[in-house]
Amino acid sequence: MKRRRTIYEGKAKILYEGPEPGTLIQYFKDDTTAFDAKKKAVLEGKGVLNNRISEYLMTQLNGIGVPTHFVRRLNMREQLIKEVEIIPLEVVVRNIAAGSLSTRLGIPEGQALPRSIIEYYYKNDALHDPWVSEEHITAFGWASPQDLDDIVNLTIRINDFLSGLFLGVGIKLVDFKIEFGRLWENDFMRVVLADEISPDSCRLWDVQTNEKMDKDRFRRDLGGVTEAYSEVARRLGILPESTQGGTGPVLVK
Repeated sequence: MKRRRTIYEGKAKILYEGPEPGTLIQYFKDDTTAFDAKKKAVLEGKGVLNNRISEYLMTQLNGIGVPTHFVRRLNMREQLIKEVEIIPLEVVVRNIAAGSLSTRLGIPEGQALPRSIIEYYYKNDALHDPWVSEEHITAFGWASPQDLDDIVNLTIRINDFLSGLFLGVGIKLVDFKIEFGRLWENDFMRVVLADEISPDSCRLWDVQTNEKMDKDRFRRDLGGVTEAYSEVARRLGILPESTQGGTGPVLVK
């Protein structure tokens, strides 16, 4: 089968030309990076797991009326998505202190925050995705005040829903990164959730033990990365119990 034209290749995904105008195919790679891609590895099966987990979470969010770019999963590694104009911001939601927040502000990792905090980072690899304020965003035209209102409203809904969903399967949603895009339908534009939601973009801790079930296992050389991702998928009902201890993830269709 002839491979479609590559539109963009990132660290963990590739975007290909879609089968119809206004669509793209999003391919999940096994490549894993950390610390501005200074640390790299290929973890067999990680892309398959992220594809399935992101499909599940995007479908759940679509079901409660959160607009996303997701259309459907095509196979083990690919999704059909709507083509959007990506807003050049990484939106980070923090519920519990961890990562750079703990480092910057000296807050012990694991300390619950007084309330959920939304942060913005300018998507620019050459500048290492610097932290920015709403003033920077509107002054430089990366997003309009209305775009930001939409982003904040959607982000709060996403955080509330995902926090409850994960808590229901014994997982704390410590923090997560999401991205948004502008979806144009004729002359009408709306802001929608884009990219992915997976253990690559979330910090997920076991409720009882605080064991890390996310990309921090790679960042901190804890090992068992794909096993942790598989456990997240199993708890969400994506992997059957019988696959535990097997030779690798076997996904439910």
